[in-house]
This record gives sequence, C-alpha cells and structure tokens, in this order.
Amino acid sequence: MGSTGEKKGTRKRKVSKKIEKLVIVESPAKAHTIEKFLGKGYTVKASVGHVRDLLRSRLSVDIENDFRPTYRVPNEKRKVVKELKEAVGRAEEVYLATDPDREGEAIAWHVMEATGADPERTRRVVFHEVTPGAIREAFANPRGLDENLINAQQARRILDRLVGYQVSPLLWRKVRNRTSAGRVQTVALRLVVEREREIENFVPEEYWTIEAELAKASERSNEKRQTFRAKLLRVRGKKADLKTEAESMALVSDLEKSVFRVEKVKEGTRQRKPSPPFTTSTMQQAASRHLGMTASRTMAVAQSLYEGINLQGERVGLITYMRTDSLNVSKVAQEEARKFVLETFGAEYLPEKPPHYKTKSKSAQEAHEAIRPTSVRRTPESIKEYLTPQQYKLYSLIWRRFVASQMKPAVYKTVSADISAVPEGESVPPYLFRANGSILTFPGFLKVYGEVLKENGNGSDSGLLPPLSAGELLDLINLFPEQHFTQPPPRYTDASLVKALESYGIGRPSTYASIISTIIKRGYVEREQKQLYPTKLGFVVNDLLIEHFPDLFNVEFTSEMEEELDRIAAGEKDWVELLKEFYPPFAAALAKAEKEMKEIKPELEVTDETCPKCGAPLVVKYGRYGKFLACSRYPECDFTKPYLEKTGAKCPKCGGDIVVRRTRKGRIFYGCANYPECDFTTWKKPIPLPCPNCGGLLVQWNKNTARCLQCEATFPMSEIEKMMKEEREKKESEQEARKEPVTV
Repeated sequence: MGSTGEKKGTRKRKVSKKIEKLVIVESPAKAHTIEKFLGKGYTVKASVGHVRDLLRSRLSVDIENDFRPTYRVPNEKRKVVKELKEAVGRAEEVYLATDPDREGEAIAWHVMEATGADPERTRRVVFHEVTPGAIREAFANPRGLDENLINAQQARRILDRLVGYQVSPLLWRKVRNRTSAGRVQTVALRLVVEREREIENFVPEEYWTIEAELAKASERSNEKRQTFRAKLLRVRGKKADLKTEAESMALVSDLEKSVFRVEKVKEGTRQRKPSPPFTTSTMQQAASRHLGMTASRTMAVAQSLYEGINLQGERVGLITYMRTDSLNVSKVAQEEARKFVLETFGAEYLPEKPPHYKTKSKSAQEAHEAIRPTSVRRTPESIKEYLTPQQYKLYSLIWRRFVASQMKPAVYKTVSADISAVPEGESVPPYLFRANGSILTFPGFLKVYGEVLKENGNGSDSGLLPPLSAGELLDLINLFPEQHFTQPPPRYTDASLVKALESYGIGRPSTYASIISTIIKRGYVEREQKQLYPTKLGFVVNDLLIEHFPDLFNVEFTSEMEEELDRIAAGEKDWVELLKEFYPPFAAALAKAEKEMKEIKPELEVTDETCPKCGAPLVVKYGRYGKFLACSRYPECDFTKPYLEKTGAKCPKCGGDIVVRRTRKGRIFYGCANYPECDFTTWKKPIPLPCPNCGGLLVQWNKNTARCLQCEATFPMSEIEKMMKEEREKKESEQEARKEPVTV
C-alpha cells in the first residue's frame, strides 16, 4: 500500500523551457502580428500598456529629495507583470519593442525595471510600421534605452502629478467633489471658455452687399443667354461699405438707371497644390471634418490600422505610426507612390522631382515619418471587405491624402472682369463691380483627393464667365441687395481645438485626444453637434484657477514648458533642474490660493420634478458616473433617480419628453423618456418647436437647416431660431404678467 501510494503521489516536475529571444510589445494585437513576421526562435508577449505608475493614493513624489518618484505595479497589472517576469527569467535575449515615442520609451524602461530584466541582455527596437521589412530592419539594428527620452517623459508625468494632486484637492474643498485640475487640460478648458465669452459678448453689426446679374448685350436675341454675377466693390473710388438698408436701396435705385460696361478683363492660370501627408493633428482635424469622428475615436481606429489587420490569412499593419508631428516620408515609400501614380494615372500626373514638405509647427520633433499607408498598392477598395466601416473610411482618407501629396498640382483657368456702372448724366464711372470665374483644366492631385474635398464644399471650380472684352456693354438682368450681420468666432470643435493646441505648442501628438476627452469627462465641457460648450462648472473651475494661478495655467507658460521637455529629450537639460525651477513659484501660488480662494459652491439646479417620498423638489447632483437627481431634503430624505436631460421637444409617437441619451461609447442620441414602453430615437437634435407646416417633430438636420421628420419640410435654422426666440419671449412676458398684483 505504501509503495502504491508513493507512486500515486509522485508528480512529474515541470521543466521551464528556455526562450531564445523574448520580444515585449504593448498591444496583444501587435504581438500577434509581429510573432508571425519574426517566426521561429522568437516569443512575443504584450505588456498591455503601462506596467508601473505613481501610486494613486498619494503624491508619490519626494519633493525634498530631487523629486524622486515612487512607482508601483497597479493591482490590475500584477498578473501581466508576473507572467512577463517569468518569461524574462527564461529568456536568453530580451527585446523591448514598445511604441517609438517618449511614452513608449518610458514603458520599455518600466517593463525592464518591473521584470528585473538584465540590461546587458536587453535591447530596444523601434519601428514605425508593422510590416515584415520594417520589423526585420528594427531587429537588425537594436539599441539601448534612451535615457533622455525616459527622463523627458518622467518629468512630464511628475509635473502633471504635482499640479493635479495639489490643486485638485483645493477644488474639492472650494467647489465640489470629483473636480480636478490638470497642467494642460486647464489651458484647453481656458481656450474653450474664453471663446464662449467672445461669442456671448459679441455684438453683431449690420452690413449690406449688392450683386448684379448681367448678360452680354450682343446676346439679346438669344433665348439661352448666359448670365453671370458681379459684386459691387467700390463706390466713387472708395471701398463699398454699406451699413444700412436705406443706403443700399439708394444705390440700387441709382444702379437700375446705369449703363454697365466691361472695363478690363484679366485671364490667367492658378495652381492648387496638394496638402502634405497627415500628421496626428491634421489627421484628427480631417477625420472630424470629413468623417465626423472625435479625436479619441480617430486615434482608436488609427491604432487598429497600425497594429495590424488580417488580410487573407496574413496580418499586417496598414499605416505607419499614428502619433507623429513629422511630414517626412521614406525614400522607399515615395518611390513606390511615384510608380503607382505613373502606372495608374500617367506621366502627366507625376512631378519631375519627389515633393518634400516642411512642417510649420515650431514645436515639431519630427522624430518619425508622416502618417501614410505601409503600401500604396493596398488601395482602400482592394481591402474594404476586411475592414470595419470606420477603418475603411479612415484608411481611405489616409491613403488618398498620401497618394495625392505625391502628385502634381491642379490647374485652373481663371478670368476676372472689372465692370463699371454709370448712371444717366454722369461721365466718370462711380461704381465698380468685379466678376470672377475659374474652371479646372488639369485635375492633378484632385484625381485622387477631389471627392474628399467635394463632400465638404471645398472645391474651387466656380465656372467660367462668358467671353468678354474691354469696352463692351452689358445688360443688367437683376440686382440683389442682401443684408448680412457680422458673425462671432465659431465655437471650438475637436478639429479646431486640436489645431489651436498645436499652433500654440501645447501638448503633443500623443496627448491631443486625451486632453479633449478629459475636459469632457470631468464635466467642464460638453460636445453638441460637434461643437464644444463650457458648462457652468467649467466656467467656475476655469475662473478660479486662472484667478489664483495666472502664471501656471496660461498658453505661453504651457508652451514654454513643452519646449523645456523637448530640451530634456534632446539631452540639453537635466530633468531635476527643470522641476527645481518649476516648483518654488508653484508652491508659493498654491499656499496663497489656500488662504485666499473663496468657497464657491455652484447653486444646486432645482428641477420641476418632486420627490415621490416627501414631495420636496428634486435637484441635480453629481456623482461618480455623472449627473443624477436627488431629493433637496437630503440627508432627511435619501431618494435618488437617474438624470434625464430634456430637450423640450415631445415624442412624435407617444407625446412623452424627448431626452438626451448616450451610447456605451459616449455618442449622444435622443430618445423618448418613456422607454422601453416607447422606442422612439433619433441621432438628430430635436427642436422644441412644432413644425410650422404640420406640427410634427423638427430636428436640426445640419448646421444651417431644420427638417420635419413627419412631412420632411425643411427650414433655415436662422428662421427657426427666430421663432424659438419669439416663443421664449412670449412665455416670459406671460409669466411676468401672472406675477403682477391684481389691482381693483
């Protein structure tokens, strides 16, 4: 029995198999792709992003000892790190192949530190596209970790921690829980708030324009006379500056009795050059404009294209690294593009020399290539079946932009005619009109990128004028006086805010999307119809921070700090020295704010709903997951319910309130508050005004148009907004009348 029991209890000892070459990347998807390319002898594992960070529970920066950080492996990453550490222990060689930027360099260092990898047998490999050629070249030329890049990223992380963890508690005490301040996010919020105040304080000014519809006098007998329009430019030698209707109508009366004559005709050609390939910033802007994607969504889709897509059993990265501020393009990629253009469109579309583009951004690091397809031979149409709709749209945009950037400019034939108008009894022409026309004579790069531009009305082909010659008379067909008002600056969108941040030198390609996501997530800014609006909380937080930290949260200081971080990355400045320069004035401002900042608690928003428990009004409160409704008698009454943001419009199915809802990914849509009993939803924003035609539900179809979902009638938004204003004023006056005391 004893011997039998011993046999049963005996276990075979598991011998750990040696790993010849261990490769560690960030993403599991990229790990799968790279493993196929490298083949036998290589084992590829993923860190799934960062493996170490500063402790969440405290500052984790020793200010007294050269700002020494305390890092730890987060609980959710312990299993991953344990597996990596075990693999590193069995590996003969370790290759850290994280992303080719500062953050990727820092992640590689943290992986080495967390796993205890021996620096002597650990190498760093960097590649900008996930293709066999790029991977082979990277592994043939490994290097050591770049200490300067690591220090630059570490300095950024510590700066952000010092500001965030010391200013945010101040906001908790003075404003509200779950508020936060960030070194860069607050500057982005400031831009949005200041723009909103510009709009609020804007006073529109009236002005008028006059256009004349004209035709050649020699074609009077022709039923198909070609007419064209000319705009009034000058009145008696001065620029036409018409302020009032009376002034404009007086000119119209004079012009109706005038003789129109061609004074000068100028013909020429104009070139339209292609735009350079995408950087992170310009890709986010174009995706927002053309595809309606947010910055964060654009980066997520681009990441999937970079890491690899399964094409007929072969997984391959379709675009180069998507976090870049460079316009450089490799010679190999440029030659491939030139061959493709030559074969597909012909020699007339190919520039004699390959074009080279130079970035205008003063803060550009230009460490990588521009964003481009890894092979122009993979046309969007040829791989469409393997891509999701969003992947296809973004890949198509990137592919077309790159190919177009390697082609000749488009050429237009242009005509400009100066036309005088002379009233009866005058000899010197008092009025000067100008008519312009252009027609595309050679499409050039528009052969590839033209459809993208047409979708957004960016084409510049306005048609040619009829043949005109100096001295010939023209017939006046009609006059078009038109009233205008000067417009306030537009609200920021994801695209324009990214453009502003880049132009000011704030943030970097890897941070634009997260900056916008953060200020929205914190409840400081809301996105509606692509536009970014500051909330009441956003105004309060912004004003407090700018008042008490004017030198910290401003564009110039933040831009200068980015330049200092660049100097660290280039090995020109010590990271501890930077922090020692930054901290004393910051600490002084913080201490002063602690004493002087007043407690500003935003007023609770009282709703028209009552508590079903006690009958008290319900108020809007903020919790971990955003807004909710709670009884105003809390803590005596603990009733709460989800917050439903009403649009003011009524459901066309059941008459219930239409409220704002969000998908799991945060996209806004609109639905009936009586769901699930009523399933009405729409992506378009409902308008709290019945259709003037049929009384149906109006929605904002686009920026300038409202549409009825019932009768499909359309109306200018300016007209609808005017009607809504009149309705509001009527209700306000009725409310005021009800408040007046009754007199006998």
